[in-house]
Amino acid sequence: MVRIDAKGLHYKKLNDMIWEAIENGETEIVLDNVCGQRYIGAGIRKKVRIEINGVPGNDLGVFMDGPEITVNGNAQDGVGNTMNSGKIVVHGHAGDIIGYAMRGGHIYIKKSAGYRVGIHMKAYKENYPVIVIGGFARDFLGEYMAGGLLIVLGLEKDEDGNIAGNYVGTGMHGGEIFLRGNIEEHKLGKEVKIFQPSEEDMNRIRPYIEEFCRLFEYDPEEILSEEFILLKPYTHRPYGRLYAY
Repeated sequence: MVRIDAKGLHYKKLNDMIWEAIENGETEIVLDNVCGQRYIGAGIRKKVRIEINGVPGNDLGVFMDGPEITVNGNAQDGVGNTMNSGKIVVHGHAGDIIGYAMRGGHIYIKKSAGYRVGIHMKAYKENYPVIVIGGFARDFLGEYMAGGLLIVLGLEKDEDGNIAGNYVGTGMHGGEIFLRGNIEEHKLGKEVKIFQPSEEDMNRIRPYIEEFCRLFEYDPEEILSEEFILLKPYTHRPYGRLYAY
């Protein structure tokens, strides 16, 4: 294991040090005193583990393909941007556009997330992206979502008592969103409808909820004892009428 003190380091210097450690054969890297440095884990395509003590900056894990990143605190915007595979675990809150254009891998957030979580998220070949949020998500959850899975558990709610903001699923044409609790229909994008999940649906998401509970020390049976709803698009071409073909 190698330990790097990030205090006062420019983000480029820090990332150069991470790459150098990986090229030297290190598979476990601990970063201390991280404070807003961007692009940690960017483009890494090896099975390495990175533990972050502090608050990483934007685009944590951008384009990554394989690493496991753990954040012992909050994360900023763009976590998992266009990631292909691997896992990111955030033991706090996360910012906006989490999982932007994410094509594979898993993101687990203990608390809540900001706006446009899962925007342009898509499944790609054998890759299947999954985001699990323990608290609530702000507006435009699953915007333009084309594939994959979003789960919002509602273990904490926003200032109005909601687990998701407005315009949920706007432009959504693939994938699924599971909410633990209810949502008023006027908060949904016109492209999605509410379904009652089947036993098969719940069995399918159970492993991700169990992993969330293992990571953050919750009781999976207690979480699964509450009712979930499933949001799915009812068309795979929501804007087809805008085009001549």
